[in-house]
Amino acid sequence: MTQQPLNWEASATATHPQITSSLPSEVETCLKNARFLHLATCDALFPHISLMNYTYLPSTPFHPSPVIIMTTNPSSKKTLNLINNPRVSLLVHDWVSHRPPTRTPDPAREGSPPPEVTRSSLASFLMNMNTTALSSISATINGEARMVAEGSEEERWCKEVHLENNTFGDQAREERGLFGSSPPTSGGDGGTSCFIEGEEVRVVLVGVREGRIADWKGGVKDWKLGSSSAAATVDSSSDPRGRDRVLVNGVT
Repeated sequence: MTQQPLNWEASATATHPQITSSLPSEVETCLKNARFLHLATCDALFPHISLMNYTYLPSTPFHPSPVIIMTTNPSSKKTLNLINNPRVSLLVHDWVSHRPPTRTPDPAREGSPPPEVTRSSLASFLMNMNTTALSSISATINGEARMVAEGSEEERWCKEVHLENNTFGDQAREERGLFGSSPPTSGGDGGTSCFIEGEEVRVVLVGVREGRIADWKGGVKDWKLGSSSAAATVDSSSDPRGRDRVLVNGVT
């Protein structure tokens, strides 16, 4: 087996940049299907990473361009960072987190990956059955976040859609219990209402304007929405454009 280099392409500056009138298809597919994203905020000294439930919408009644909806505890570190510095980076990917053992594992070595353990053929199959299909790209999205005005119609609408998009059925709960490590919850919504419907929970919107795609081969490609969609800045003065909902992540 040929050993692959750890890095393949210089990417310190804009790499294969492209201007597009709509999101690259692989980015949109990733946003529609991923369960979580990583939100990077920063204060004056250190970056801060948060694992977030989210809702992606190509447009809303309040904004004609792609946005990402999240909610946050007003007393959290990320909220304080967002107030002081609204510039954020989001990371979303379509690969699974399972890491196979190396070719020559050292049983005495600590760290990752762990030494290979004896596993039944069925368990190995279940752990790896989707790895090839789901290991493709990661997408970084850069933008500016905005706290939606408390008590506004926009906040009510965003919370409603966000809760709907993050409430999963019996099949999802059964799969989580079989393969996941999340603690069981007694509520039928999987515990989502506590972080979306709470009175003090704030709604955060990020307009999708530009980003970077990295694939499993080490290739990098930068993209930016052109003038027809560059209005992804989340402007609270925009007029509503009807109430029709469109496809969001996790909903088919």
